[in-house]
Amino acid sequence: MTDLASRPTDAVTPSRTRPPRWWLLLGRDRGAAVAAVVLALVFLVAVFGRLFIGDRAVRQDLGASLRPPSLDQGFYGLLGTDVLGRSVLARLVDAAGTTLSVAVPAVLCSLLIGSALGMWAGYHGGVRENVAMRVADVILSFPSLLIAVVVLYVFAPSALNIVLILAVARIPVYLRTARAESAELRSRLFVDAARTFGTPSRHIIVRHILPIALPTLLTVATLDFCFVMLTESSLSFLGIGIQPPDVSWGLMVAQGRQYLQTAWWIAVLPGVAIVLTTVSATVLAAWVRLATDPAQRWRLTLPRKRRGDRAAVPPEMIA
Repeated sequence: MTDLASRPTDAVTPSRTRPPRWWLLLGRDRGAAVAAVVLALVFLVAVFGRLFIGDRAVRQDLGASLRPPSLDQGFYGLLGTDVLGRSVLARLVDAAGTTLSVAVPAVLCSLLIGSALGMWAGYHGGVRENVAMRVADVILSFPSLLIAVVVLYVFAPSALNIVLILAVARIPVYLRTARAESAELRSRLFVDAARTFGTPSRHIIVRHILPIALPTLLTVATLDFCFVMLTESSLSFLGIGIQPPDVSWGLMVAQGRQYLQTAWWIAVLPGVAIVLTTVSATVLAAWVRLATDPAQRWRLTLPRKRRGDRAAVPPEMIA
C-alpha cells in the first residue's frame, strides 16, 4: 500500500495533448500561409501606405506620361505612369486604402447586424423568426449589384453611400446563417440547462450560442469580403462608385481600359491586385473553416499528402 501511495501521479494520469497553436497550423499549410502574408501586406499598405507616398498619387507630370515600368524613373516609377504622368505604384497604394475603407466597414456592419438579428430570431423562434426570415427573403430577391446601381443613380455616388448600400444588401447572408446556427443550438442540453437555471436569453445567446456560431460567421465574412470588394470595383468601373479625385482599384481599371494596347500596366496592375486579394481571402477562408472546427482541425496536422485522403481518421480514434 505504501509503494502504491508513493508512486507519482503522473504515471497513472493520462497525457493530454494540447491543440497546436494557430500559427503552427498556418505554417504547415503553405497555401494558407502565403494567402495570409498577401492579405497582411495589403492591409498594411492600405493603412500606412498613404503616410509614405504623400501627394504622389495625384501629382501630375505630363512630361512623364505613359512611361512603362522601369527602374530608371526611381522607386515610384517602378510600375510606370498613367496618361497624366502620375505614378501607378503610388496610385495603387492610395487605391488600396480606398477599396478596403469601403469593403471592411460594409462587411463589419452587415456581420454585426445580421448576426445579432439572426441569433435573436433563431433562439426565440415563432413570429420573430418568421418576420426576420421574410425580410431577409425580400432583400435577397434583388441582386446586390442591381440594388447598388439603382440607389447610386438616384443618390450621389460616394464611399459612405456604397458602404451603407452594400451593408444592407449583405445583412440577410449573416442573418440566415446565424439563425440556422441558433435554431439548432437552442435545443442542446447545455442551453436547456442554462434556461432552467433562469439565465436571461441575451446571456444565453452571448455566452453559449455566439462562441459556437462565431467560426462559421467569420468564414462567411471572409468570403463576403471578396464579394463586397468585387462589387465596389464593379461599381467604380461602371462610373457610379468611387469618384475622382479619389481612386480605387476598380476606378483605375476603368481609367486604363482605353490604353490597354499602348499602356497595359495602367489597367492590368490594379486588376492583378484585385485578383490576388480576393484569391488570398478565399484560400484563407477555407483554412479558417478547418482551423476553427474542432471536428476537422486534426486534418491540418496531417502531412500534406494525406489531407485529401478520405480514409484518414482522427488520431484519437486510432488504437
